[in-house]
Amino acid sequence: MISFILTAKRLLDALWKSFKNPVFQSLFVTLVLIVLSGTLFYSKVEGWAMIDAIYFAVVSLIPTGVETGLRPVTELGKIFTMMYLIVRVGIMIGLIGVIAKAVIRFEAKEKIGRGNR
Repeated sequence: MISFILTAKRLLDALWKSFKNPVFQSLFVTLVLIVLSGTLFYSKVEGWAMIDAIYFAVVSLIPTGVETGLRPVTELGKIFTMMYLIVRVGIMIGLIGVIAKAVIRFEAKEKIGRGNR
């Protein structure tokens, strides 16, 4: 349990530091806009409840094979989903890369700090 808490702390510290990075900020804002656009699209075109639309938009950010039970039934919805998947996976890969760099930098600074004691 302690290991989990320490790992979570490192991740949160890296996320906090990542928010100071302009590239991370732009990727994050883009991701929020993508989730918002997907939510609005699915609620209007597919007729899903807002919570279902948000859930589908967020769960499908990284393809994990989780079965949501939701799928687009209209042709427009299917075309939108194909494009939506391509765009959001690219954005998530970029975000994960920036976060990973921040974690690596944070751990390197920790090691240097421990080495000087």
